[in-house]
Amino acid sequence: MAACAAISLISCKTEMTNPLLTESALRYEAPVFDKITEEHYLPAFEAAIAEGKKEIEAIVNNPDAPTFENTILELEYAGATLNRVAGIFYNLNEANTSDRMQEIAEQISPMMTEYSLSIMLNGELFNRIKEVYGQRESLNLDQEQAKLLEKTYKSFADNGANLSPEDKEKYSKIQEELSLATLKFGKNTLSATNAYTMHITDEAQLAGLPDFVKDAAALEAKNRNLEGWVFTLQQPSYSPFLKYSENRELREKLWKAYNSKCIGGEFSNLEVIRQIVALRIEAANLLGYDTYADMALKDRMAKDAPTVNAFLKNLLEKSMPFARKDVKAIADYARANGFNGELMPWDFSFYSEKLMKEKYSLNDEILKPYFKLENVKEAVFALADSLYGLKFAEAKDIPGYHPDVTVYDVTDASGRHMALFYADFFPRESKGGGAWMTAFREQSFTKDGKVEKRPHISIVCNFTKPTETEPSLLTFYEVTTFLHEFGHALHGILAEGRFPSLTGTNVARDFVELPSQIMENWATEKEYLASFAKHYKTGEVIPQELVDKIIESKNYNSGYSSVRQLQFGINDMAWHVLTEAPKGDIVEFEKEAVKACALMPDAPETAFSPSFGHIFSGGYAAGYYSYKWAEVLEADAFQVFKETGIFNKETAEKFRREILSRGSIEDADVIYRNFRGRDPEPDALLKKFGMVK
Repeated sequence: MAACAAISLISCKTEMTNPLLTESALRYEAPVFDKITEEHYLPAFEAAIAEGKKEIEAIVNNPDAPTFENTILELEYAGATLNRVAGIFYNLNEANTSDRMQEIAEQISPMMTEYSLSIMLNGELFNRIKEVYGQRESLNLDQEQAKLLEKTYKSFADNGANLSPEDKEKYSKIQEELSLATLKFGKNTLSATNAYTMHITDEAQLAGLPDFVKDAAALEAKNRNLEGWVFTLQQPSYSPFLKYSENRELREKLWKAYNSKCIGGEFSNLEVIRQIVALRIEAANLLGYDTYADMALKDRMAKDAPTVNAFLKNLLEKSMPFARKDVKAIADYARANGFNGELMPWDFSFYSEKLMKEKYSLNDEILKPYFKLENVKEAVFALADSLYGLKFAEAKDIPGYHPDVTVYDVTDASGRHMALFYADFFPRESKGGGAWMTAFREQSFTKDGKVEKRPHISIVCNFTKPTETEPSLLTFYEVTTFLHEFGHALHGILAEGRFPSLTGTNVARDFVELPSQIMENWATEKEYLASFAKHYKTGEVIPQELVDKIIESKNYNSGYSSVRQLQFGINDMAWHVLTEAPKGDIVEFEKEAVKACALMPDAPETAFSPSFGHIFSGGYAAGYYSYKWAEVLEADAFQVFKETGIFNKETAEKFRREILSRGSIEDADVIYRNFRGRDPEPDALLKKFGMVK
């Protein structure tokens, strides 16, 4: 449900107006982050939940016969204040959290679960919805209205509205426990990541590390009031160490620390996983499904677990020969260069990086000087301009939620305001790992359809920080990550439509990665790279030979990378096709689930499930396959750009019109066919990565 009117003012402990409960006076009603404090959240949630419940009561108690307008439309806009408060709190709890924020999250979790269930399990409300749904053929609804009605009815039916009173009570208890368990999982993962450091004081132990890695580690040590160098489990610290360190013992130590996060100890997630899996199965069973996957997949493009598992198995079978070839090439190279042991996971990045440099005269140390963050950012904005006519102007009058955050006013070629865009690039202890896009506000119109509310979009990343001597210089992987998250952002920025629950990224999980993954293709296009990659010191445009090397190397280790990603998806499905939670060892369950993906010897007491936030605290449960699924879509779709020109405005306009602006007004397979003129070719991805025999 989306939302509408706000209550005027509420007092908090400071006896001041709560900025979360009043419409912002800033341009485009931007959140007043400079006025919001942690103590505003709890009273704001309490007031907003109370208001939302009154709005639902008004719908239920309406004496008039149910109509689209007095039931479905009112429901779509009920809870506006709560949506605003929650949109800010939950996003910041991931991007800029604190101990107090996490305490508040635990306090409001049962409140939010109870509120949601009080709506979804409200029999009188569902009866009104059913009555309108039963008349859908005679209501003369337009396409958006018809889709909203269908989505509303299905949402209630799929979330327990048809359950008996006894089962509704059980379902409510399950959802409350599940909410707290997933919250605990994420909290443990962040805490475990922040708790570990590898402190080095002997410079000899830094052998092989480039200056940019050592400088970042020195700055990390300085910020912690320590001598020497500090390495953490944050990607900009962890990944370069594994790539460059000549100290195999320390590589192993750091790799094992990263891959044993939350396995035992203070921040263990082992029993949390068991609890989450059991609760998901119990909820699915109550709703009439054998497994959680059966319940989660029915409204996605894939439709069911057998289709997903067949898809993953087919890709794995076709990828494995190429992956084994990749690993053998690395192992042979290592042996030829004096390595006498068995190639282990903590050796792969190190020797892979060396072989890549030898084969292509290319590595991050060579490329980073050409990818200054500011230049990359301007190039990403310029690409959005070339394709979609978008302009990004810094909005200095609109505050971010942290000093690292920059806010932009996005307009199109006609000058129309399209969105506010919040960019948050650097790691910090208050931020979760990885990279993601989110929205503080979805695209919508007011309930009367007269005033448009353009979206507030954010991307959150963990890129290489500036040091005391150098600006932020991105790895090539970080460049592609930027493009990926920006693709999600474009999906939000270019959204059109009246109803917030149907716009932007509110689409099937296995479709949502298409707009993000297609953007990564530009990173290996010669014309685009040459337009912005300039040496941060000399201003020299990246040499053509380096551009050629980037393009030549784009399929380097593609088989290995494909299997690695498939491993995550196969593991996810293994957890979610269960009919009961495993009673045995959680780590061993994972190892058995992904043994078909094994390319190197197993490392005991390591597993990725205990910190696999995507599926245990994020929204990708029974959905991680969607990355590979959408890769097939984007590989097929990008061929249109390749055929017509990577900056072709007509192709871009069609992609915008048929995909980026449509939200979920139609089923994803229909939306894709409207763009491509046909279904995707199943082998498009294999062809793209050169994995066709």
